[in-house]
Amino acid sequence: MADTSVSYQCPNCGGPLGYKPGSGDSVKCEYCESEFTSDALEQYFAAQEEAAAAALEAKEAKWNTDAAGAEWDPEETAILKAMTCSSCGAEIICDENTMATECCYCGNPTMITNRFNGALKPDMVIPFKKTKEDAKAAFREFYKGKKLLPDNFASEARVEAIQGMYVPYWLFDSSIKAVADFKAKNINTYISGEYNVTETSYYRAVRKGRMDFKMVPVDGSKKMDDNWMESIEPFDYSELKSFTTSYLAGYLADKYDVDVEAAVPRADERVSVTACDTLLETVTGYDSVEVENSSIVKKSNDVSYAMAPVWIVTTKYQDKPYTFVMNGQTGKFVGSLPVDEGKKKKYLAGVTAGSLIFTYYLCKLFIPDLLSLFVD
Repeated sequence: MADTSVSYQCPNCGGPLGYKPGSGDSVKCEYCESEFTSDALEQYFAAQEEAAAAALEAKEAKWNTDAAGAEWDPEETAILKAMTCSSCGAEIICDENTMATECCYCGNPTMITNRFNGALKPDMVIPFKKTKEDAKAAFREFYKGKKLLPDNFASEARVEAIQGMYVPYWLFDSSIKAVADFKAKNINTYISGEYNVTETSYYRAVRKGRMDFKMVPVDGSKKMDDNWMESIEPFDYSELKSFTTSYLAGYLADKYDVDVEAAVPRADERVSVTACDTLLETVTGYDSVEVENSSIVKKSNDVSYAMAPVWIVTTKYQDKPYTFVMNGQTGKFVGSLPVDEGKKKKYLAGVTAGSLIFTYYLCKLFIPDLLSLFVD
C-alpha cells in the first residue's frame, strides 16, 4: 500500500533533502551530491503528494457492510436446526428431519440435538445444478489410475458419502479509483572497445483508472479452506436467486463464522491485486516493471450475503483428513489424496530394480567392445 505522507528524500539515494540558504534555485543532496532544481523537485514531490492523498482517502474509505444479510423470520427458524461437531467444532445447518449425519469437514458421525437460530439470513443463493451422481462420477475420475492410493480408500461407501452443502459467501461490489506507481527499467548491453558495457535506464510510470467490481467473493466459513474455495471459482452469478429456505431442502447449509467485517481485508486484497494487475498491463515497452506503491479508493460499495453450492466429502487415512470439493454449479473440482507408504516403497524398489537390470544389459552390450579397444 502507498504511504499516506511524503518524506522529502533524495530521488537517487533516499537521503533526507533540505534547502540550504544561499543555494539559489537548486538543492544538493549531502549524501550522494546529486543536485536538483526547485522546479524538478516540485514536480517530483507533487506526484508523491497526490499519491499520499489518494492513499489517505483509500485508508478512510470503508465498505458499506450494514445491509449484508437480513434477520430470519420465526417461521424459517422453526424448520432449521443447527449442530456442532464434537470432533472438529464445525457448525452446519440442516433441515428439521435430519437426525444424524456425518461431518463433511472431519468425517465423524454427528448427532443433532439443538434448534438453529441467530445468524443473518442470506440475501441470495446459487441453486445446485450438479447432481450427486455428477459429483460421484467426478470423484471416481479423480482417484482413477492412482496406483499408490491406499486400498479401500475410495470405496463405493465413501463415494456415496458425498454431501451437498451450501457454503456462505460475502459478495462485495465496488466502484474504485486506482492509482499506481511503477518502476520500470530497460537494460542495454553492448561492446565498447575492449569492454562489455551494460547500460540500465530507469523509468517511473504512473497509471490511473476507474474500475467496477461486481460480486467479489470471500468465503464466510473458517472450516472451508480458502484456497479450495477460490480454486473452484468462478460461480455464475447471473443464476443468483433471492434466498428462500426451499433451496436448502435435501442439502446441508454451513452457517457463516467469518463475519462481514472480518471478510473485508480479503475483499480489499482481491480488489487491489486485480486493479494493480490491470494497470500493470498498460505499462509496456520495458524489460521489467514492478509496482512501487498503489492506492485504491472505493467511490461506492455494497456487500451482500449469499450461499453457494458445493459437493464435498472428507475421508480419513491414518488420522489425517483428505477432502474432495466440487463446485455444485459448474462441476469444477479440487481435492487431496493420500499415498500408501507400503505401495510407495514397493514401487520405488521396482523402479530401482528395473534401472539396475537395464544398466546391467547396457554394460553387457557395450563394455566388451570398449575393453577390446584397449586390448588391441
